[in-house]
Amino acid sequence: MAVQILRDYRLGDMTARYLTDEEKKHVGLVLLPADMPLADDTGCEQADEGRQFVSGRKDEQIDSLVQIKITGDIYNEAYALGNSMRNSETVRRLVYQEQQTEEQNGRTEIRTILSAQGNYQVVHHLVWREGSRYVRIFCTVENQGQEDIMLEMFESFSLSGISPYLEGDGYEQMYLHRIRSVWSQEGRPERIPLEDLQLEPAWDPHAVRCEKFGQTGSMPVNKYFPFAAVEDEKNQMFWGAQIAHNASWQMEVYRKDDALAVSGGLADRDFGHWMKRLEPGQKFETPEAIVSVAHTDSFDLFTARLTEAALEGMERVPEVEKSLPIIFNEYCTTWGNPSHENICEIVDCIKEKGFQYFVIDCGWYKEESVPWDISMGDYEVSKSLFPQGLDKTIEKLKGAGMIPGIWFEFENVGSAARVYQKEEHLLHKDGKVLTSYFRRFFDMCDPWVEQYLTEKVIGTLNRYGFGYMKIDYNETIGIGCDGAESLGEGLRRNMEASLDFIEKVKREVPGIVLENCASGGHRLEPGLMSRMSMASFSDAHECEEIPIIASNLHWVIHPAQSQIWSVIRQEDSLKRIVYSVAATFLGRMCISGDVTKLSDEQWRMIDAGMEFYREIAPVIKAGQSYHYGTKIKSTRHPKGWQALARVGEDGKAYMALHVFDMENLPEKIRIPLPEGCPENVVRVYSEKEEDIAVHDHCIEYRIEESRKAVAILLGPDCEMKI
Repeated sequence: MAVQILRDYRLGDMTARYLTDEEKKHVGLVLLPADMPLADDTGCEQADEGRQFVSGRKDEQIDSLVQIKITGDIYNEAYALGNSMRNSETVRRLVYQEQQTEEQNGRTEIRTILSAQGNYQVVHHLVWREGSRYVRIFCTVENQGQEDIMLEMFESFSLSGISPYLEGDGYEQMYLHRIRSVWSQEGRPERIPLEDLQLEPAWDPHAVRCEKFGQTGSMPVNKYFPFAAVEDEKNQMFWGAQIAHNASWQMEVYRKDDALAVSGGLADRDFGHWMKRLEPGQKFETPEAIVSVAHTDSFDLFTARLTEAALEGMERVPEVEKSLPIIFNEYCTTWGNPSHENICEIVDCIKEKGFQYFVIDCGWYKEESVPWDISMGDYEVSKSLFPQGLDKTIEKLKGAGMIPGIWFEFENVGSAARVYQKEEHLLHKDGKVLTSYFRRFFDMCDPWVEQYLTEKVIGTLNRYGFGYMKIDYNETIGIGCDGAESLGEGLRRNMEASLDFIEKVKREVPGIVLENCASGGHRLEPGLMSRMSMASFSDAHECEEIPIIASNLHWVIHPAQSQIWSVIRQEDSLKRIVYSVAATFLGRMCISGDVTKLSDEQWRMIDAGMEFYREIAPVIKAGQSYHYGTKIKSTRHPKGWQALARVGEDGKAYMALHVFDMENLPEKIRIPLPEGCPENVVRVYSEKEEDIAVHDHCIEYRIEESRKAVAILLGPDCEMKI
């Protein structure tokens, strides 16, 4: 059956092409770069319907833009069960009804309405904001029948026809990009040929091929980031998406014929133990997916289109956040034992340094001789650590011109807390309290819990005038919990209630700056990030791999939201200080460590780094990143070198270069500067005078030793500073 064009929509430098069959029953979605026309393109912003869709495929059928499965419906054919729920009878019943377009205040929403014989209706929503290089996609379903229906799969988006520019199945030209993540080693990229995943079609378009991946639990970045991209190497093209969801999610790269499809959203029944009952008249909405396409051979340029979506959330952050101010966090100074005495000592040392925030981290609530990580939940100020309460401490911080911040892990409960025994208000699984070693979890849907946390968390913030809260989260719920029609739905509801409480904090503590932390980077997903000012990039506090993690995260979060540790120790050489401080140039600067024991010379090196950071902050906030360097095989024991250049919109750029273990040092390395990057070296941050020059639009640098860093500011002509 011939595939026809239902409608084209020009969305900036992208075209959303809706496809249908001759009978206009089923609808698919292809996202194309506007500068790459196909044989059937007319160049119109909204092309007439009915034209035949021409691609390089020999064998291609409509693949629905909606992927949903209702229990009892027939599954897809050819060994799909247990592998993928895509293209089930639930999808095949859906018939196209109409498209509606709404344009208001620079926002365009395209709604594609599909229905199944009066039993249920699904609406596919595609939203584009003028000037943006991505779209947001989500779906809603309504039960229009007379009986309950049970969902067991409902994804946020589905793109088909990837890539229509290749002939046949595009063998040896297509790659899947994923970003892996584990504790303290977040953001490891992988580029895999589709053939290595056995995603090439068979001699007959019969059997389903599907690479499904994701994670289950309340740490959405525990194994993979909720990200996938497919590359057409021959035509220099990328398609990709991120899922904005703070619980279990999945991505599927799917194939039966020459065409390839990518979809994703909530983890389904097979993958995430999720089922959802809809009563007659009831609706359900998926999380958003952030989706884009680009005609480029640069992974850096493509991923920047997705992380650009964070700028929408950053428009709503408190005014103080607009300049990306520097944070001091005392955790790596006191290691979970903050007190009035040691905080005052720290403040006296750093009060003239220009820190905007001072964060009191974990432990402020613990009883004497009880570790901080089993004490959270009661949240009463420690009488031994703060004998006069927190009032005098906060007065000291504010008197030094710093905004006081405080740590909470309000969703979890430690075994030493009294509230740990209030089992009726904690999550259960299989009728038993859900316990992970020494942590349990508040039932965030419980009204008692909401009131309790309102008093303990919001009450504390308002009572003492905190302007900053670090929200930590140090364990995962796993596949789910009791309280709903499935374990996965119990998890989804609980995590949705957590988001509701975060929004309550923002309403009742106006201007609060929120930091997203989950043992470092386990919750770096777009949904939570859009609600926060910034996030802790990792729990890598003072190790050699910090710049590797920080650089890799540019592919999945915006660097203006990536808070990076620089922990300075008394024994650190100036070379080591530069290495640590320069890593923070890859995101937001956070200082900690032995700050009360440092020499004047050590402080001069830190001060110079802080001055450099303030100069590049506008470029961090609005710029384009470019990665360079040797392939780093081991994150824990890195060899080689890396550089990250970021080019801003104000005529400035910078490069942070880190050298790891290098046995055979090259005489000189040449790093090509990106297009539009200024060539004048304005400032160099290093512990010594460096041999740096710009020739033929390349940085030339003589590497003289391992485990060191240098940062270079490029911009308009002026006197160079070192």
